[in-house]
Amino acid sequence: MTRDAGFTLVTGATKGIGRAISDRLLARGERVVGIARRADPSYGAPLILADLADRGARAEALRRATAQYPVLRLVNNAGLNHMQPLGEVSHEAADEVLELNLGVTLDATQAVLPAMRAAGFGRIVNISSRSLLGRPGGSMYAAAKAGLVGLTRSWALELATQGITVNCVAPGPVATEMFARNNPPELPRSQAMLAAIPMARMGTVQEVAAAVEYFLSPEASFTTGQTLFVCGGASISQARF
Repeated sequence: MTRDAGFTLVTGATKGIGRAISDRLLARGERVVGIARRADPSYGAPLILADLADRGARAEALRRATAQYPVLRLVNNAGLNHMQPLGEVSHEAADEVLELNLGVTLDATQAVLPAMRAAGFGRIVNISSRSLLGRPGGSMYAAAKAGLVGLTRSWALELATQGITVNCVAPGPVATEMFARNNPPELPRSQAMLAAIPMARMGTVQEVAAAVEYFLSPEASFTTGQTLFVCGGASISQARF
């Protein structure tokens, strides 16, 4: 099986970063299949509907995706954040954040791995966040996104001799629905976050998608286990947000 015969599976495909990744790949003539909670008639590729927070629905969606499409590239984009300061973190919210960010990534990766191994080719890109470096009020999200870097590095080592690369993109503040929901612009912490970005602006979903596209490309065949921050310099800033 050649790379050109394969599909890219994108989780959380119809909104924000996932939609930008899908659109960018489709514009280049790549074959894409998405998984999302809700239908979107404007999505230009096959779309499997599932609530990935539901383990049964998730397993069925991944079974369908891998049975119907030869997936050789995977973008683990689905995720969730609940802002809760220490002392107010609930087990329910913590479990949900960890499950959506880490559990879904694990299940999706293990679902597509047999086809990648059989082809001797694969690309896996995990979407982390600048928040992995720590963020007041977002400790569980920081833990989950830091965990994705650990998975990326460990899986890269395990798969390095099998033609499969594993890399990670860690966006800074990007204008998405989830970002707006968790960071209302009137809150002081939201204003402090934006003020701390050295480039003095938020990123775009297209800029994140461009980084993902590189890791999926043939030119990235000697790059594995890496985390690329697309954050306007926020990952090296001394400002705290």
